[in-house]
Amino acid sequence: MANSSAKHSILLLGDSVSASYRMKQKQGWVHLLNKQLISQKSAYKITNASISGETTTGGLSRLPGILAKEKVDHLVIELGGNDGLRGYSPKKIKNNLLQMIKLAQAKNIPVTLYKIKITPNYGPRYNKMFEQVFIDVATETKSNLLEFFVEPLVTDLTLMQKDGIHPNIKAQPIIANFVAKQFQGIMGQ
Repeated sequence: MANSSAKHSILLLGDSVSASYRMKQKQGWVHLLNKQLISQKSAYKITNASISGETTTGGLSRLPGILAKEKVDHLVIELGGNDGLRGYSPKKIKNNLLQMIKLAQAKNIPVTLYKIKITPNYGPRYNKMFEQVFIDVATETKSNLLEFFVEPLVTDLTLMQKDGIHPNIKAQPIIANFVAKQFQGIMGQ
């Protein structure tokens, strides 16, 4: 659902947790947040370019085409989880994120990056290196860094799908409200 009166577009480049995994698009947090923005007569709308299974490599390959076609006033990147789950090198993840941010910044598009976390079974060393990537990238590019919106939900099994990775339908309005608060800072830029 797009806000036809919106003057500013936030492009969300994410993976399955933003792509309404195993539910209808209208049930997902992005759709719910766009409904809130419309009801508030906000000048912003979120364009959801999230794909289940997306990696930072996939995001990097798609971003130039999206930026060429879409009017983007702010880029939000919610990628890296699938890279981590596949054990990709933190150096590769960092490089992909840096390149995506440079593409946006070359067009004077501010960027916000989500600090992604993965399950602890990859070991403390890999997890620490993985999480540090997002901090380093945000610092090096002077991008906004937001806490991952799934993190507060993972310990509540009633809000998670059986895989323990994806929030369920019940969690989507909670995420929409949480992200709405996070995005207040973006919308002021």
